Amino acid sequence: MLDTKTYKNVLLAVDNGIATLTINRPKSLNALNSDTLTEIGQALDEVKANEESIKVLVITGAGEKSFVAGADISQMHNMNSLEAAKLSKLAHTSFRKIEDLSQLTIAAVNGYALGGGLELAASCDIRVASNKAKFGQPEVTLGIIPGFGGTQRLTRLVGRGKAKEMIATGKMIDAEEAARVGLIEEITEPQNLMTKVKEIANQVMKNGLIAVGMAKYVIDRAADLPLDTAIDFETQLWSETFSTKDQTEGMTAFLEKRKPTFKGQ
Repeated sequence: MLDTKTYKNVLLAVDNGIATLTINRPKSLNALNSDTLTEIGQALDEVKANEESIKVLVITGAGEKSFVAGADISQMHNMNSLEAAKLSKLAHTSFRKIEDLSQLTIAAVNGYALGGGLELAASCDIRVASNKAKFGQPEVTLGIIPGFGGTQRLTRLVGRGKAKEMIATGKMIDAEEAARVGLIEEITEPQNLMTKVKEIANQVMKNGLIAVGMAKYVIDRAADLPLDTAIDFETQLWSETFSTKDQTEGMTAFLEKRKPTFKGQ
């Protein structure tokens, strides 16, 4: 069973079913370079390989200032188009691994979530932020566009108009506005951030985790389908949950007026 694994630029620790992946470059405000993106992908492979012991994944940044302040401009400065495409594909590969996990994922946004940092947070299922957090896609101020999924995931979270405004102006928004437009789900005081995140994670882990994973899968895969097709997909997955032991336990416990003991079976 995975306990703790330290990479050069990220940390992966597991405690009571909750894995915490920390981007650990505080001197660079946790900026994402190619090595860090590679290590994120490797850590996510570890999480996927330990599904039985890891129930929820939390992603955060080291230090008090920044979740992830963006991609590493010092690395990108002299890139040509082919090198830029390679970096973009590396980020897409790692971020898609987050979305493809069966486990629920929570971004604990402790500070700046800009550019690649916002794109990383947007890859998670739920976003909880410190009231000191700032969000933005400032790529146009550098003469480029978002390249790690920002034009797509941000649009799906906040709508076309708000996404276009944020991307075209490059301006930052605070946590309150981020919550108002649907970019984040919860706001906390900085000192309470991880407590709140773990509270959510523990609430999730009390439930049938097969059902949680299936619900996540249906939401992600069917959200852009025609409604009738999406409903058929939901019906298929809903009916499949009735073949699990968790369904039997959950409904039996309800009828017996006790708390269920789910085993992920």
